[in-house]
Amino acid sequence: MNKALNTLTNGIIRENPTFGLVLGMCPTLATTTSAINGMSMGLATLFVLVCSNLVISLLKNLIPDKVRIPAFIVVIATFVTMVQLLMQAYLPDLYETLGLFIPLIVVNCIVLGRAEAFAAKNSVGLSLLDGLGMGIGFTLSLTVLGAVREFLGAGSVFGLTVYPADYAQLIFVLAPGAFICLAFLMAAFNKIKK
Repeated sequence: MNKALNTLTNGIIRENPTFGLVLGMCPTLATTTSAINGMSMGLATLFVLVCSNLVISLLKNLIPDKVRIPAFIVVIATFVTMVQLLMQAYLPDLYETLGLFIPLIVVNCIVLGRAEAFAAKNSVGLSLLDGLGMGIGFTLSLTVLGAVREFLGAGSVFGLTVYPADYAQLIFVLAPGAFICLAFLMAAFNKIKK
C-alpha cells in the first residue's frame, strides 16, 4: 500500500514532470496561454500516459529487446491518435487551438520515459498508478502555468474576467512570458517542496 501511494504521489510532488524534472517543455510553453488550454493538454497527456503504461506493462514480457522502443512508440501513437480523433470530433474549437501539439505527445519525453523507466519494469497496477501520478502532476503544472499566464496577460482565469484587460500585460501570453512565469513557478515549487 505504501509503495502504491509513493508511486502515485511521486509524479505530483517529488518528481513533477514540469517543475521538478523539467520534461515536456515544448507543450508546456506553447499551450499554456490559458488555463483551459493547459488543463486540456495535461488531460490528453494523462490519458496517453495511463493507457500506454497499462498496455506496455501488460506486454513487457512479449516485446523483444531489439524492438522495445519502436514497440513503445507504436503503443503510445495509438493512444495519441485516439485522443486526437476524439478531440477533433467532440471538441473542435479546442482541437483548433491544440491540434498541432497533440501529435507531439507521441515523442513527449515524459510518456516515452515513463514507458521505458517504469512500465517496462513494474507490475500493471504500479504502472497504472505511475501514469496517473505523472499525468496528474503534468496536468496540474500546465493548468497552474496557464492560469498564471492568462491572469497576468489577459486579466482572466478560465475565461472569467478578473480585472479589465486594459491593465493586463500582453507579454505574459507571448513566448517570453511563458519562460518568465515558468521560472518563477519552478522557483516557488522547489521552495515549497524543500
